[in-house]
Formats: sequence, C-alpha cells, structure tokens
Amino acid sequence: MQQLVLDIGLVPGPTLDSFFAGPNEAALRHLQLWTGPQTSQSTRSPVPTYLWGPGGSGKTHLLKAVREALREQGATVGWLDASVFEPPEFNEAWAAVLLDEVHLYNSEQQHAAFNWFVNAQTWQRWVLGAGELPPADLPLRDDLRTRLGWGHVFALQPLGEAERRAVLRKQADARGLFLGDEVMDFMLNRFSRDLGSLMQLLDHLDRYALQTQRGITVPMIKSMLETL
Repeated sequence: MQQLVLDIGLVPGPTLDSFFAGPNEAALRHLQLWTGPQTSQSTRSPVPTYLWGPGGSGKTHLLKAVREALREQGATVGWLDASVFEPPEFNEAWAAVLLDEVHLYNSEQQHAAFNWFVNAQTWQRWVLGAGELPPADLPLRDDLRTRLGWGHVFALQPLGEAERRAVLRKQADARGLFLGDEVMDFMLNRFSRDLGSLMQLLDHLDRYALQTQRGITVPMIKSMLETL
C-alpha cells in the first residue's frame, strides 16, 4: 500500500525536549549537555559530533533543535544542508556549525563545509554534522570525510512500531485527542512513518477536528484528505 506524505504548512519547530529518544538516548543526552544554558561558549567542547542513520531516525530534528536551543540563548550558528546552493562565508560570531544531509553535498557544498570546519577548529567552535552513512562511507572529499569522523559519532536508529505508537498516543493525549486503535493503524499504514511526518499529520488532524467539531476517526481522516 502506498504511503502518503503531506505538506501541511507550518508546525512548531523541533526541540530537544520534544525528541522521543527511544534507542537514541545517548545522542540526545550528549546534545542536551552541550546546549545546556548553564554551559558557556568558553567551556563548551569544540570536539565535533556526527550523527548518522537512515531517513526518519531524527537527524534533522536534532540539528534543528540544537539550532533553536542556541538561538534561545542569543547565539547564532552556521547552517548548511543540501538545499543551500550558495553557502555563505564562515562567520566568527557563530557559536557552532551545523551540517545536515552531508551525504548529499555537491562539490561546492563540500568545499564550504571543509572551509567552515577548518575555521571552526581555529576559532574553537563546535561542528555538528549528520548524514545517512557512517563517516568512512560518505561520498565526500577525503579531508572532509575524515574530519566528520574524528570526534563523537552516534548511530541513530528509527523507532520501532511500539515506540511510534507510544509517541503518537502521548502527543495526542497532550492535545486532548483520542486516537483509537483503528485510527492508529490507519495512520501508520497509510502515511509516512517517520516521526516528523506523523507529528505534522497529528497537528493537521487536531486543527481539522477543531474546525469540523468531529472526533478523529478513519472516515474523518479520509474526509480531511479530500480537502487537501
């Protein structure tokens, strides 16, 4: 059965608190420690960190959550992902460099990422990278690949079926929504199963249920789909 991915507009940004760690607790704790407000720029470790795992394992969520945590503390960061085709020059004011989707970088992006990495080391700034492959297997220039792999490396795992259901149930309860087993089965079988997509779907269902004054049922979800 084909799964659906919905583009449903703006939703609250990812945070470290909203990340359901499951088997990825060590990586989450590492990032929480580094971004903790009690930790100053002068005491934060400049040793780079690299997260890798398949799509849906939470890599982008964590990088965006780190960016948001630092922004809340008044810090700025350098951000580069595969959609940034004209990367800016390194900025000495950045508290950290965040490199997402590194397995997809073209030659220009690799050049920029390496330049950022070298400058980050010079200025004792943290580099947090993420990709779908372990460092040694990345299709990148050698000097960038080796730098991504010399610090802390965490392999992320997607959540299992029971963990996805637990997250959906918890998030639905927080919104005052009831998801029956039939609805849960339908959501997990018909839509993209990564947590980011499921949370967006839940937000959309919440709004649609409020607008239509209906409980969340399979017919209600099908009705919502007809309006998209």
